[in-house]
Amino acid sequence: MTSHLTIPALAIFDMDGLIFDTERLFMTTKDGVMKEYGYTQQKDDYIHTLGTCGQQLLDILHRLYGDDYPAEEISQKCRTLVTEKIRRDGPPVKPGIPELLAWFASNNIPCCVASSTKHDIVVEYLRLAKLDKYFAYVIGGDQVQRSKPNPDIFLAACQRTDIKPEHALVLEDSENGILAASNANIPVVCIPDLKVPSEEIAKKTAAIVPDATAVISLFG
Repeated sequence: MTSHLTIPALAIFDMDGLIFDTERLFMTTKDGVMKEYGYTQQKDDYIHTLGTCGQQLLDILHRLYGDDYPAEEISQKCRTLVTEKIRRDGPPVKPGIPELLAWFASNNIPCCVASSTKHDIVVEYLRLAKLDKYFAYVIGGDQVQRSKPNPDIFLAACQRTDIKPEHALVLEDSENGILAASNANIPVVCIPDLKVPSEEIAKKTAAIVPDATAVISLFG
């Protein structure tokens, strides 16, 4: 892994677990909701779903908990509870994110969000955190056919502004997100959240850093 990166033409941010400390919140909330339905969630099982959505997420959940598992009902109830908390208390911004976004802005590097979460929810969370001014656009998981680790969402982010993938940079926390960036041929920096990537997946990153402010030093 390199310690120096070329300044990108576009910075692509994941949201949950990267901009906001929402993966931990969602996982804890889901623990409670699943118990109401008679299911028990293991942390490793939750981590396995990070970055996925749509049919791919449903396939994973049904494989883990059985064909009768009411995946959409439980996920929707969790999202409602999490959104209610975020509307009440504000989104929990991860350390260094405002500073990193300000640095990109000061260097005239456009930023966007490419998240497996639905577009409208991403837009709302960014607005509530007063970070929306830093992002030129949002690509949500409901706007692409295949979710991470497929490259679709990151390729869509590049196509939106006609940026070649190799000239962009992805910021991710999850293994599925790293794989998606790698599959899109986009350099990726990992800021781990719930899990440090495995040795095999770590090899696909340009760097792994402890927090968002550490990303700035990679361009030195």
